[in-house]
Amino acid sequence: KRFFETYFAAYPGRYFPGDGCRRDEDGYYWITGRVDDVIIVSGHNLGTAEIESALVLHEKVAEAAVVAYPHPIKGNGIYAFVTLMLGVEATESLRQELVALVRKEIGPIAHLDLLQWAPGLPKTRSGKIMRRILRKIAANELENLGDTSTLADPGVVQRLVDARLR
Repeated sequence: KRFFETYFAAYPGRYFPGDGCRRDEDGYYWITGRVDDVIIVSGHNLGTAEIESALVLHEKVAEAAVVAYPHPIKGNGIYAFVTLMLGVEATESLRQELVALVRKEIGPIAHLDLLQWAPGLPKTRSGKIMRRILRKIAANELENLGDTSTLADPGVVQRLVDARLR
């Protein structure tokens, strides 16, 4: 009964796996992540998929991932990893544009505390972003990042660690 209510009751006649997606202008579907993946910032629940979707609205952003990191005042802050389109230069003005875009799309509570330019994201060969690795990098917990052998490009982890913000 619980299984049925969780996966079939929300949209009668359809299966709801709990993953969000968006469709681009070419008709391709992009998995945005778990709809129940939230960051609690100052008592406000913010969906990571919402924030990431706001970031990729910008024409210069190829993809983005956001995670929580420990913040001394808010409890959690928002740490964004942003990959730009090929040939786009990472600038301070672009960073400010992206911060403003997220605030406009979601609201001031969704302020990006840290935005790191990412040469790529740690993904499995099937394309799943390994958020646990991003969370550890954002929290500066670099001693044990776990098994990275399943990543399509294991070298991206060290590049992200080397460029981390603090």
